[in-house]
Amino acid sequence: MIEVRIHGRGGQGAVIASQILSYACFLAGRYAQSFPTFGAERRGAPVAAFVRLDDRPIDLRSPVAHPDCVAVMAARLAETVAVTAGIAPGGLVLINSDQPATHYDFFEEDCRVVTLNIGAVALAHGLGSVTMPLINAPLLGAFARLTGMVPLERLVEALPRFIPAKLGANEAALREAWAAGAKLVR
Repeated sequence: MIEVRIHGRGGQGAVIASQILSYACFLAGRYAQSFPTFGAERRGAPVAAFVRLDDRPIDLRSPVAHPDCVAVMAARLAETVAVTAGIAPGGLVLINSDQPATHYDFFEEDCRVVTLNIGAVALAHGLGSVTMPLINAPLLGAFARLTGMVPLERLVEALPRFIPAKLGANEAALREAWAAGAKLVR
């Protein structure tokens, strides 16, 4: 089983991103589940969403405590929330940031930290505003490329179900971030 945790701020699209990833994996023939965790938070408060993927039915229904991969939608969250808590040894942490991976205190931990300015990709395609770029589609493009978790075309196929507005721009941003992620694969 592969477990993923997505950190974001309320209104940023972490829950939608988890649903798209889960559905795309389902389309690729895997079992998948996605669910969020948040309280009575306001827009902008930290939220987390979880995804589990497996080749067998998934019976587990608890939050993901030991993720194999973490995606962080807002760079400041990586500085204020324990985004690497419980991460599996050698796990991947993708951060939407214009800073290098070495900028983050946990860079020396036993995980692979990758940064990519996904907000700039979203803005280049007219998704959101400077204060709130809509990054869920491009984030998933980079994340899927870095992890090999799901084929690009299954993500593209899943998009209209969850993001019907600006579909062409979201697909283009997803593909651009996928290509950028390819350059970061080691």
